Amino acid sequence: MAAAAEEAGLGHPSRYVQLTRDQDAPADEDIRPGELNLPAHFPQLEQRRCCECGQQLPESYEAPADEPWTTGICGCAEDTESCWTGSFFPCVLFGHNVEALREDIPWTTPCTCHAVCVEGGIALAILTVIFPGIDPSTSILIGEGLVFSWWLFATYTGIFRQQLQRKYHLKDSPCDPCLVHCCLHWCANCQEHRERKGRLADNANRNTIVNPPPMQEMSVVGNHPSITPENGAA
Repeated sequence: MAAAAEEAGLGHPSRYVQLTRDQDAPADEDIRPGELNLPAHFPQLEQRRCCECGQQLPESYEAPADEPWTTGICGCAEDTESCWTGSFFPCVLFGHNVEALREDIPWTTPCTCHAVCVEGGIALAILTVIFPGIDPSTSILIGEGLVFSWWLFATYTGIFRQQLQRKYHLKDSPCDPCLVHCCLHWCANCQEHRERKGRLADNANRNTIVNPPPMQEMSVVGNHPSITPENGAA
């Protein structure tokens, strides 16, 4: 068919033209062999499908978060390594947890943020209590700032806990992720590390065993009935 734009009389002609056997491609277009049959990728037309039945899923579909955590919020003693690291160096443990969830974020960035907000806030609170010469109004102002920054940091850490729950379809345990980090930050940090470590260990143990097909021998006599063992050499 002819170009639709040229037939309609538009100012800009279409790039689609009809070619016959006697015609060649337009001289102003450099079309290499194989370019016209390449598959096109349209993200808007792609549909998510269920891995079980293959049916299309709506855009607003989210997998149900109904799986329980493998360890409890107070099960820090179940993993001695993460317990010691989370107790004395929680910023390092938090940094590695974030790096495992977000590969585009190096572990040093959340580790530094944790050290400034948590460890720095604790150090400031201790210094405020040790030195009694500080004005009471200043002490109250420092305390309010520390409480506000703690709420902000609990929201920041709760976002990554939500991402972990969405990745493994985990339900809220024992309550909202941000509230968990606000009240039990050290325990939640260790629990997330144990959950991630246990999931990776389970995936590593799931090895696929493939049995090779049985050995088959080719018989020349079977393929050629005219050949017998006596005249097989001939």
